[in-house]
Amino acid sequence: MKLADFDFHLPEDRIALRPVVPRDSARLLEIISDGLVDRVVSDLPDRLRAGDALLLNRTRVIPARLKGKRVRGDSVIKAEATLHRRLASDRWSAFMRPGKRLAPGDRLTFGETLHATLTDKGVGGEVTLCFDLAGVDLERAIGTCGSMPLPPYIASKRPEDEQDQRDYQTVYADQAGSVAAPTAGLHFTPDLIARLTAKGVLIQLVTLHVGAGTFLPVKVDDLNDHQMHAEYGELDQATADVLNEVHARGGRVICVGTTSLRLLESATDEAGQVQPFFGDTAIFIKPGYRFRATDGLMTNFHLPRSTLFVLVSALAGRKTMQAAYAHAIAKSYRFYSYGDASLIWRTDGHRV
Repeated sequence: MKLADFDFHLPEDRIALRPVVPRDSARLLEIISDGLVDRVVSDLPDRLRAGDALLLNRTRVIPARLKGKRVRGDSVIKAEATLHRRLASDRWSAFMRPGKRLAPGDRLTFGETLHATLTDKGVGGEVTLCFDLAGVDLERAIGTCGSMPLPPYIASKRPEDEQDQRDYQTVYADQAGSVAAPTAGLHFTPDLIARLTAKGVLIQLVTLHVGAGTFLPVKVDDLNDHQMHAEYGELDQATADVLNEVHARGGRVICVGTTSLRLLESATDEAGQVQPFFGDTAIFIKPGYRFRATDGLMTNFHLPRSTLFVLVSALAGRKTMQAAYAHAIAKSYRFYSYGDASLIWRTDGHRV
C-alpha cells in the first residue's frame, strides 16, 4: 500500500487559521454510502438516534512548547522542546530543535527557572528530558513558561496568542496530558451537548493523550513500513459496559475524533466486545482493517499523505474519501485543526 495513493492537492487558502464562532456553526459534510450531504455541526442531534453513544476524548492540551537554551561550557545556543509524552513524574519524551546539536548530558533551561538534562536520544528524533522538578511542581512550571503547541501549518503563519488558550481546548477537557487537541471535539458547545443528551444520545468520555507524533510526516513510501508513535489512553469498565450495551440494543457508537476511534478499536476484542483499557496504543488503521466497534466517525479534514487520511479511507473507502475531499475543497470547506468537520459512516452498512 503506497503513501502516494493518499495524496491530494489542497489550496493554501483552505487552511483555517481561526475557528468559526460559535463553535457549532462550523460546516459538517456527511459522508454516506450513496452520497454527500452539506450540513452544519449544530445539525448533529438530528443525525443521531436515541440510544446511540457519542465517544468524546476528554484530554486537555498542556502548553507543551518550551523555548530556552542549551548550555555546554561556554557554548550557549537557543533550543526549543515540544513535549511529546510523559514518561515519569519528572521525565518527558520530546522533540527538540536543533536536534543534531544536542547530546546526552546537555543541560537545558526553559524560561528563567525550569531546568532539565537531556538523558537520551532516540532513533526517531525523540529525546528524553529529565527535569529538576517533578509532579505538580513540574506541571506548574510548564504551565508558566510553556506556550500552546499549535500545529505547524498554523504556527508557521501566525504566532500563538491568548485566544488560542481558549480556542485550542475542548469545552469538556479535564485530563491534562495532550500536546495537540482532539480537534473534532473543538466544535462542541455546552448547548450542543445538552441538545444531544435531550435527544437520548449517550455522551461517553475516554482519554487519549495526543502526542506530537501526530504532526510528523510519513517518511516511507510503503505504509506497511510506517511505525506509529505510542500514545497513552484510558477507557474504564463503566464506559465499556455502556458501549457494549448500546451495541447489544442495536444502537451505534460514533467516535468524535480519530483519537477516540483509535482508543476504542484498541480496547475492543475480536468478538466486538469493548474491554477496559489502560495503557499505550500505537494502532495504525489503514484500508483492509476490520473495524470492531466503530459505527461512525466525526472528524476534521486531514492533511494529504497523512496517517489520518489513511484512517478515514479505511473507514469509508479511499475512492469515497477522495471524492468527499474534492467536494469539500470545491465547496470551500475549511481544513485542519480549526477547520470544518465531516461525519463518516461505515461503508459496510453495519448498524447504519
